[in-house]
Amino acid sequence: MQILPAEWSPQSAVMLTWPHRHGPLGRILEQVEAVFVALARAISAHESVLISCLDGVHRSHITAQLTAADIDMARVQLFIAPSNDVWARDHGPITVLRDDHPLLLDFAFNGWGRKYPYDLDNALTRTLHDQGVFGNTPLRNVDLILEGGSIESDGRGTLLTTRHCLLNPQRNPEYDCVGLEGRFAQLFGTRRVLWLDHGELEGDDTDGHIDTLARFCDEHTIAYVRCDDPQDSHYAPLQEMERELQALCDNDGRPYRLVPLPLPAPKRDEHGKRLPATYANFLILNGAVLVPVYDDVMDAVALERLAPCFPGRELIAINCLPLIQQYGSLHCVTMQLPAGVL
Repeated sequence: MQILPAEWSPQSAVMLTWPHRHGPLGRILEQVEAVFVALARAISAHESVLISCLDGVHRSHITAQLTAADIDMARVQLFIAPSNDVWARDHGPITVLRDDHPLLLDFAFNGWGRKYPYDLDNALTRTLHDQGVFGNTPLRNVDLILEGGSIESDGRGTLLTTRHCLLNPQRNPEYDCVGLEGRFAQLFGTRRVLWLDHGELEGDDTDGHIDTLARFCDEHTIAYVRCDDPQDSHYAPLQEMERELQALCDNDGRPYRLVPLPLPAPKRDEHGKRLPATYANFLILNGAVLVPVYDDVMDAVALERLAPCFPGRELIAINCLPLIQQYGSLHCVTMQLPAGVL
């Protein structure tokens, strides 16, 4: 029996793939590295941080940055694993529990439907495993294209996802919903899949990853993005998504407790393109929740609304304005490893 644990389950560590000058974020490397230092500091206060480095010179550079920031290096592990980009949520392993023992699933990654180079990212998990980074935890290659940001698990056999992403013809054109549900039942022990048909953020290049739109906070609660401005391009699709969420029930047959998160004011790049800023892209840790913020008046509103969803956990705001310049945010650059992996 396999189960995909919820993100709030106990964790061994969080993975980061550190940015470098050869990646898409190399043009604003200094600003992005400041975000990664803040992430490493916040995560290491609660659990271990596992960092993938481009090469030996890059590892020394990262070590110097973390040391200068007074981060506890006893909680940090650095390994060489070349990468194309920083989005560990999508190229890192997805961990299931098989008879209560962790198993790493290495899904194929193709750059969100061949939008970007992906050869190094697709090999990164195997590269780390071959170095013994994950100890004795076994790794299984899966012949299915799947990104970690495209699925949400409540830890009790329910998966939340979007049709727009998972049924994209550039990922697994041979599968329909029924076929994917069958694979998820085998791989994740899934008993039901909740599909959303509406909702996608302008500027998003993942085809509607669920972790930008709606997230399980516990098995009865979903925090989701809502737009209250009828003049905003997001208004109609997010209203439709809200209606879909209102029609869903948890494993006990009760409607979910829904917690609306605001949209920040539009953030744009130097060409005027709107960027996918979302407060739903938070990360749950042992004893804390890291929440992306964007120097916006709605930052405080989002934190206020999320706080009651996570009693006993400290909420930590991380400025993620540099990350959305490449169309992702906080959850996208992290991947948790459940307890027992390390």
